[in-house]
Amino acid sequence: MRLRSRYALLAAAGLLSFGCQTTTTPVGTTQPLPAPNDLRSISLNEAIFLEWTDNAALSDPGRFAWYRVYSASYDLGQGLCGTDWVIEGTTISNEFLVALLTNGVPRCYATSAISSEGLESAWSPPWQDTPRPDARNVLVYTNAENLAQSGFRFWVDANNDGVAQPTELGIVTSGSDPDNDVRIDLNPADSSLWIVPVFAGTSVQLYSSEPIADLTSIDAAAASGYARDPLLAQPGFGYVFEIVEGLVKRYAGLRVTHVGRQYLIFDFSVQTDPGNLELAPPRGPTLTGKQVAGSR
Repeated sequence: MRLRSRYALLAAAGLLSFGCQTTTTPVGTTQPLPAPNDLRSISLNEAIFLEWTDNAALSDPGRFAWYRVYSASYDLGQGLCGTDWVIEGTTISNEFLVALLTNGVPRCYATSAISSEGLESAWSPPWQDTPRPDARNVLVYTNAENLAQSGFRFWVDANNDGVAQPTELGIVTSGSDPDNDVRIDLNPADSSLWIVPVFAGTSVQLYSSEPIADLTSIDAAAASGYARDPLLAQPGFGYVFEIVEGLVKRYAGLRVTHVGRQYLIFDFSVQTDPGNLELAPPRGPTLTGKQVAGSR
């Protein structure tokens, strides 16, 4: 893991921002390397994995020195990056792990190429993404086998601070609790297990009509199409949830890993940033985030 080195960017005229960054070079002098192309990301738990095309290094390997990675705040409502750009760190490869982030807080990212002469290229187009929690191998019993452990909540914000703490995620509770997101029911007629939405604001849909390889396959929740009908729990299948509490809307994902006669085992991810559809967890190559406008 590359350690972050976050510090403010200072220039002779003051703070640099994405909006005023320039690479103008007098005619007849050495030119900067090309700007990195196609910045992309994967949303992780308290981290964001960034990667981009290695075009700057490949354009002139003898002059390439390293890449510099930047980040700034992001206004999800306006779809704009902030002007508070800072340096996250540097790397000689075309990838970077931004760690020690707060789940549910979106940020903008950009990268540039530095030449052996110390010249900085133009920045890549900015890209935003949001880290979010996930967990694996959660065991929940059927209501018939163990009512006290047949309910599940993706997130319980116990202290109302809007920040997901480890002890607030993936809570297995009594199946009789009306605040559960789901309950696991057993159909005695055929011994099938069913995922039942409980909380009035929780609805669900299948992520795919076929089994998925991993929780990583659920890169983003759908924006519509949810219902409160129970769904059959099937090994390998993915499910996405919309959870509405008042004016706040959040999304979660779940992949069933094992269906027993008395219990269910599954992996889950939850996006704590309201209205944010990104759910991809920390394994696998599924990309999240999106290219965004420059600074406001």
